Amino acid sequence: MLHEILASHSVLNDFFGYVQHHWGEHTTAYGRSFSAALLEALNAWGIVEGSHLLFAMLFFGCILVFDARLLGITFRDVKISEVSEKLLPFTVISMTILLASGVFVFFSKPQDYYHNIWFRIKMVLLLVAVINVYIFHKIVQKNQAEWDSAASPPTKAKMSAVISLTCWVLVIGCGRLIAYSWFECGKPHSDWMNSLEECQTSPLGAMTPADFTRQLANEKTANDAAAAAAATPAAAAPAPTAGATKPEAK
Repeated sequence: MLHEILASHSVLNDFFGYVQHHWGEHTTAYGRSFSAALLEALNAWGIVEGSHLLFAMLFFGCILVFDARLLGITFRDVKISEVSEKLLPFTVISMTILLASGVFVFFSKPQDYYHNIWFRIKMVLLLVAVINVYIFHKIVQKNQAEWDSAASPPTKAKMSAVISLTCWVLVIGCGRLIAYSWFECGKPHSDWMNSLEECQTSPLGAMTPADFTRQLANEKTANDAAAAAAATPAAAAPAPTAGATKPEAK
């Protein structure tokens, strides 16, 4: 019993569930939580989501230009340090607004995002991208002065650029896929997918194809039984006796 209770609850799921459905419900209009109020706010939500998308494009554009230079594709006659210096202000500003707006986007539906497989993959890719940036600045750039003006930087710099571009392309792709409910908890998925999304702790629950088939069979059985019960009174009604006459009216 204790094992089943622990398996159906998690601290993070309960916390995000409280934030999404209950936090602020006694403060906002119509008993909505702060998260629901943000999601339903026409202007505020439009600004948050729009800012997140627009500055994501600006941030990725800066990353794309810099990594393309590291790969020796563009601006081959410009020093890498000069490209970095020109892009740095735009990169910092876009990254700051991107992170801030991303926090508000997550706040709008934290429990749903927590159990979303695309969101989880996105977080892992973001971690890989951050680690790659740290390695680039701490290790790869140590001798940048030697290849700063090179049209084609060394392999280690190119590898860093490839990892960076791959991560950010996949991050943007996963962010776009979050909007789709293909792998939403409560739908029939394999055991490993249910485990990756922690569907057993989700309000929608975990369901496998076998569970779905069993559910359909139970529903069919119940519908057949209801149909049979509805048809029984008509079939069991006594037939009129032969020779019976209608009582005379007085």
